[in-house]
Amino acid sequence: MKIDTRELNAVSTVTSGQPAPRMDMYALIHKALRAQMNDAVLTLGCVDCDDADALAHAVQTVTVLMDACAAHVQHEEQFVHPAIEARAPGASAAVAHDHQEHLAEIGQIRAAALALPAAAAPVRDAMALALYRRLTLFVAHNFEHMHVEETAHNAVLWSRYTDAELREIHDALVASIPPHEMMATLRWMAPAMTPTERTMVLGDMQQNAPAPAFEAALDVARAHLDTASWAKLARSLGVAVVPGLVG
Repeated sequence: MKIDTRELNAVSTVTSGQPAPRMDMYALIHKALRAQMNDAVLTLGCVDCDDADALAHAVQTVTVLMDACAAHVQHEEQFVHPAIEARAPGASAAVAHDHQEHLAEIGQIRAAALALPAAAAPVRDAMALALYRRLTLFVAHNFEHMHVEETAHNAVLWSRYTDAELREIHDALVASIPPHEMMATLRWMAPAMTPTERTMVLGDMQQNAPAPAFEAALDVARAHLDTASWAKLARSLGVAVVPGLVG
């Protein structure tokens, strides 16, 4: 995908390693997706195809990732792309084309994963390896794709919207996500974020979400953070430092 260098000038502080000065709708969800993608690649790459439980876990890991990727495409096309097109017509066309390719690949990867357990033992290893290679290419393309969104798309958004307007778009997107999907996303987002980002996200929930939703989010974070990271988050939120579940 070709990136317009004029647009990238608006995000030079990001690409040079400086903190982003603007509201970034892509940063945290993309951290979560990258973490989930890496986990799926590692899980499938080392699966023992003769172990039914291990194979079932690998298949589930891949199919859950495909569901997350499909939902992410839907959210961006429902909320982010219309915002881009409203003030920069045509600016989201290349990424939208990528999305259609991604959705087709998602369906094919899902089908190939689901076919693994029923495959004959002599060919199962070869099928798993072929799927692994296909998944790695899908992930590689998505890493490039997310980079374009974080640079070129953010440049368009930042040059045409205020942070307050971007927060409204982001908040509407988040409000559209069902609770079960939100918790599934937080499972990957929590360990992928910096301590400051964790405090920002969970602190916002602490202030604005219903108490049961905040407690559920805390449970997810505690289950997937190491002891030191969980203790740091708990202290920053002013909650009890109950031991985490990750060593």
